[in-house]
Amino acid sequence: MIKVAQATSEQSAAMRTNLRSLQSSQLTSGLLRQDGGGPDTPFTADMFVRNFQQITFFDEYSSVGQPKGVAGNLRRWEQPIRFAVEFGASVPMTQQRKDRADVTKFARRLSKVTGHPIALAEPANFYVLFVSEDDRANVIDQMVGRLPGVRKANLSSLRNLSDDTYCAVAAYSGGASNDVYTAAVAVIRSENPDLLRLSCIHEELAQGLGLANDSPNARPSIFNDDDEFALLTNHDEMLLRMLYDPRLKPGMSLTQATPIIRTITTELLSGPV
Repeated sequence: MIKVAQATSEQSAAMRTNLRSLQSSQLTSGLLRQDGGGPDTPFTADMFVRNFQQITFFDEYSSVGQPKGVAGNLRRWEQPIRFAVEFGASVPMTQQRKDRADVTKFARRLSKVTGHPIALAEPANFYVLFVSEDDRANVIDQMVGRLPGVRKANLSSLRNLSDDTYCAVAAYSGGASNDVYTAAVAVIRSENPDLLRLSCIHEELAQGLGLANDSPNARPSIFNDDDEFALLTNHDEMLLRMLYDPRLKPGMSLTQATPIIRTITTELLSGPV
């Protein structure tokens, strides 16, 4: 029997209309680029070092023990990352198949870039949720108890998205070290049109690996709130490659890591940018 998606509310329908209009406006303005950067977006070694430091050692939002604007330690995963993709009742099966395929493809890319084991697998420790205004709270509440150490209070920021937030991710440290991620949840509005939806997959899954901040100076990059780029760029792949370089370790301070960051940057930029 074919499962029919639930009809959406007026609020969800209005959100879908607004996001389609936004995507169209951004494309008309030359935003949401998909070219990965080029001759018009050069960057130097010093610029790349600065971008990595800002995106890796600072948080986009304040959190317990990590005030916004204060450098923290390097954080990333040590165990294999196992994605699971789940959907709200309002997401049609055809869209579910496309979303799952997009996450699977991007997981392969992330694994290749980082050298870290990343795939869709069970038991999952990184959930990717495609949910609407109507079913977001219910689906997120189901995460409680499925991820060790993640309580309902930890998920409140994902349940209560502002209207101008297309998607979000939260990563958690449930082990002995606060600097080693053990679980994550990404929430993507199912009202997003295709390109914004794919952009959310790229940004939130990459941020969930440990690139926790955005920087207005990062270019070409999706880790910049200007929406110039929709998809992971060459610059961003280098950030991920550096983050998972074995010479860097979770728990390193900015001061400890900077000499190593400069060494790796020289190596990365010695080849094609």
